[in-house]
Amino acid sequence: MKLTLTEFVSLDGVCQGPGSPEEDRSGGFTRGGWFVPHMDEAFIDQAAQWLRLADGLLLGRRTYEAFARDWPEITAEDDPFTGLMNSLPKYVATQTLSEGSWNPTTVLSGDVPARVAELKATPGKELQIHGSARLAGSLLAAGLIDELRLVVAPVVVGQGRRLFVDGGAPAGLQLVSATTTPGGLAILTYEKTGTAAFATYTGVADVG
Repeated sequence: MKLTLTEFVSLDGVCQGPGSPEEDRSGGFTRGGWFVPHMDEAFIDQAAQWLRLADGLLLGRRTYEAFARDWPEITAEDDPFTGLMNSLPKYVATQTLSEGSWNPTTVLSGDVPARVAELKATPGKELQIHGSARLAGSLLAAGLIDELRLVVAPVVVGQGRRLFVDGGAPAGLQLVSATTTPGGLAILTYEKTGTAAFATYTGVADVG
């Protein structure tokens, strides 16, 4: 399976609590819900297309617990996500949970990158990470993420957990698609190319 990451981020890189003020108040975060004002039908259509590619969801413990609380409560018949979110196999990376409450769930503990590599080796379309920034960072550093789907909202949040933290491992990426929505979201898709490249600029002759 291909391992993909879908992450909602602000212009200043915040990924915490995009969906509501109550979604994630950890660390004293008080500015949740910053993504919602920019959602539109174009974004919903794209997100639904991505989800239909999933053969499993890979989540960190914090994101898993929030999803397990919220998704079973969504019952709108015209919601394009609920049926898949609730029925797809869930894999939660955690050293503290022994079992999950949102079935079907498999707990991944111990050497999580090794367990994820085993999952990637099984047949299927995509194993998808949603949110779960800390897990995503560790798997990106391990070279396991194949594609990043960043949905950038036109807002500076000013506080909160960020997807890419200081001291993280460098990574080389290639932009494979870039679109915008009427609500102002920038949808950027990147493929992992290996380690980051570095060079010194000496003039326009360097640009090829």
